[in-house]
Amino acid sequence: MDLSYILNHLGEERENYFNAVSPPVIQTSNFCFKDVASLRVAFTNERESHLYTRGNNPTVEILRKKIAALAGAEDALVFSSGSAAISAAVIANVKVGEHVVCVSKPYSWTDRLLNKFLSRFGVEATMVDGTDIANFRNAIQPNTRVIFLESPNTFTFELQDLAAVVKLAKENNIFTIIDNSYCTSLGQRCIEMGIDIELHSASKHYGGHSDVVAGYLLCNKTMADKIFASEFLNLGGIISPHDAWLLIRSLRTLPLRLERTKATTDKIVAWLEQHPQVDKVLYPFSKTFPQYDLAKKQMLWCGGLFSIHLKAKDIDEVETFCNSLKRFLMAVSWGGHESLLMPACSFHPNKQYDDSVFPFNHIRFYIGMEEADVLIEDLKQAFAKIE
Repeated sequence: MDLSYILNHLGEERENYFNAVSPPVIQTSNFCFKDVASLRVAFTNERESHLYTRGNNPTVEILRKKIAALAGAEDALVFSSGSAAISAAVIANVKVGEHVVCVSKPYSWTDRLLNKFLSRFGVEATMVDGTDIANFRNAIQPNTRVIFLESPNTFTFELQDLAAVVKLAKENNIFTIIDNSYCTSLGQRCIEMGIDIELHSASKHYGGHSDVVAGYLLCNKTMADKIFASEFLNLGGIISPHDAWLLIRSLRTLPLRLERTKATTDKIVAWLEQHPQVDKVLYPFSKTFPQYDLAKKQMLWCGGLFSIHLKAKDIDEVETFCNSLKRFLMAVSWGGHESLLMPACSFHPNKQYDDSVFPFNHIRFYIGMEEADVLIEDLKQAFAKIE
């Protein structure tokens, strides 16, 4: 199935809605039936029927088909946020007394799920440096049920050797789950590499316009049925039909946006790596990145997000630099049309900064749709403020 067919036609049965080119927003909570027999069928298989929008909605169903096909997965579920998708994936595969191995420094809500929420219900987690497969091997316990990956993570960009982790997990009958938000399914083929569940914050590149919060869960049909019947329906973390429609719209331009972002990011990273006021650039497709060879081996795409270590003597200089930027919005998240920055020193309520996790001079950037020269000129004037 070719990419352009998936993005432009898959799941869009236009003859069912007046031959409209764009699918309608089926903005309904409820569906009615002509007779008892039809209603009975819907109760029997809510996954395939349209009974109640908390379960299956026609607009959401089009989106599900497209994102599953993009990933090479059998099925997909769409949630109201990335954290909802992460929570459902993990909760569906652990119970009291079991154990999860997770990479260190994951997405903050993954960390809270494993170390604050699930610990209340007797599920333990071990956080490991995922850059060495031996750390996973050493962390596995007899009760380990899940290995949770995030490759690369979205602040310091450490990678895991996915093929090696999959092999280890299969040898020990352990489920593998990955947050693949950075790369998208176009940029890293996790399902094809043997990962059991692939997750995305669809608010990022998939949404692309900073106007939707959503999450994707991709897996085989057996796992999707299991999660749908329990965590999905019970917890009710669904998106609205309108948000699904916005995400379908965004899929049309996903490859073009990824190409533009990568081209601009490559130019800016190359410029920053030569700048005398930059101590380090963290970007997986830079030849200076410690895991560059692994990145090129298992990632098809890299762009948008990177971090720098600014040559600054204190937090005041970091703040002056960040506050001087005009073309970069200061905000969390990423993946939209706008360029962003987020300094690590903002994580603390005062300037008594604890740099045990991130150095005080660590700044994350996201490159949006602006021209590279415009963003470089903005960086130049901000660097000039701290010379």
